Amino acid sequence: MAHTVSWFEIIGKDGPKLREFYGHLFDWQFEEAPGMDYGMIHAGSGGIGGGIGSLHGTGESYVTVYVEVPDINASLEQAEKLGGKTIVPRTVIPDQVTFAMFSDPEGHLVGLMEPM
Repeated sequence: MAHTVSWFEIIGKDGPKLREFYGHLFDWQFEEAPGMDYGMIHAGSGGIGGGIGSLHGTGESYVTVYVEVPDINASLEQAEKLGGKTIVPRTVIPDQVTFAMFSDPEGHLVGLMEPM
């Protein structure tokens, strides 16, 4: 069975400005993540949820999707065997999400999530 896209993310230099832009453009209402410059949009009918926030450190702005997989470490290992590179190893944010990120052979950033 194919794995599904379960989340999207738009991260840039000015998270509040991006949330204002996309909020007005798509009529999205954000739930602010406590202690983070990150606003979450809940999935609508037939859609997926996502988040918009600010960069941490000196990274590059990005737009990505997260694919739900049963075992992040196994998926990262497979991605590397196929020419990808782990960017963010398996990371747990307690009571919220377990995620990781990798780049594909052309440098596109893709996220992975484990079911809670």
